[in-house]
Amino acid sequence: MAQQPSAVVTARARAGRALRRPANWVQLAKFGAVGATGYVVNLAVYTALLRGAGWHYAYAATVSFLVAVTNNYLWNRVWTFRHQRGHLGFQGLRFLVVALVAYIANLGILSALIALGMDKVLAQAIAIVLVTPLNFVGNKLWSFRR
Repeated sequence: MAQQPSAVVTARARAGRALRRPANWVQLAKFGAVGATGYVVNLAVYTALLRGAGWHYAYAATVSFLVAVTNNYLWNRVWTFRHQRGHLGFQGLRFLVVALVAYIANLGILSALIALGMDKVLAQAIAIVLVTPLNFVGNKLWSFRR
């Protein structure tokens, strides 16, 4: 009886094939460009609410997340993953679930950095960067899967 390859070997082979496909690198670059606009939107809204309106950092982070995730979903749907469009509602719900997981991770990192004495805007900027890989993988493999 032939032995089945382990899940690790299978995942490694799949990842290797994915890394050799130029289309995946183009898609990652597009996701990064969309993410950069979301990054700017998030930080602008966060800073305006935190410093301009005097909101607590957690509330400012929540509202800035909602604005940025809307921006990112629309741009990723029409540009980054345009050939992988599914039903607007199902795909949107999946995108939101991935974004919520990333948001929870972001809020945890943000809170930890602020507790360590870091400036709140700088902490948010770092937290966004740190959760970006999680966000990309979740959207690539689930939200916008073929």
